[in-house]
Amino acid sequence: MGFWDSLLGTWRREGVPSFDSGGTSYAVQLTKRNPTISLTRQGADRGTMRINLSWRMRSSDVGARPVRTGSLLRHPGRLFRPEVPSAQGQAMVNVDLDLACMYELKDGSRGVVQPLGNFFGDTNKAPYVKLSGDDRFGSASGETIYVNLDHRDEITRLLVFVYIYDGTPAFDRTHASVTLYPSNGPRVEITLDERAPEARSCAVVLIENVKGELRVRREVKYVYGFQSELDRMYGWGLQWGRGYKTPAR
Repeated sequence: MGFWDSLLGTWRREGVPSFDSGGTSYAVQLTKRNPTISLTRQGADRGTMRINLSWRMRSSDVGARPVRTGSLLRHPGRLFRPEVPSAQGQAMVNVDLDLACMYELKDGSRGVVQPLGNFFGDTNKAPYVKLSGDDRFGSASGETIYVNLDHRDEITRLLVFVYIYDGTPAFDRTHASVTLYPSNGPRVEITLDERAPEARSCAVVLIENVKGELRVRREVKYVYGFQSELDRMYGWGLQWGRGYKTPAR
């Protein structure tokens, strides 16, 4: 056995993970120039697909302070002093991004899966879409929607969107992304990196069943209203009313 074969064997025995070209070990990013991907052609239109929203405050807004070059030259030690937290400033905003999905099924039924109103859905029966829960604090796990693609023939289209239920409209102050994790093939990433300081909702991605082929198309369209405005934009035809969340515990 050669040196490299021996070393490779040691790595494997110690549990170092190996990587292949399938599964979710690589990603496809949907952009303005390359906005679509076919799940069917990727062999990823079966099983349960996970759709995750994650976000964090932009680093330019968190702890940002002006740098005075002249002052640092006179007092270089200030560069290494910890900054005193401030109770004011751009970083002190209340941001609660919610992940949601409008659905339309082949039988003509339409609706929404979202935290607002506790419409969490179901994967084992219509609409075959389920929201895992409501993350109000921007944790690492974020919010997740599950789609049962074994019922893909019963799905006409899904519109995945993000909205700010309460607090400051701050899409321009957060770094948010939505990632699709099919059961096979690459994960699909959509970044919400466009500045929309007053927007409260954003249509992120549209999943359509076109003659048996599941296509994913990047949207990233911001609106200054809520779900009803997105509904009008995409012609869903739902009736909307004022809704409330269950108080956080």
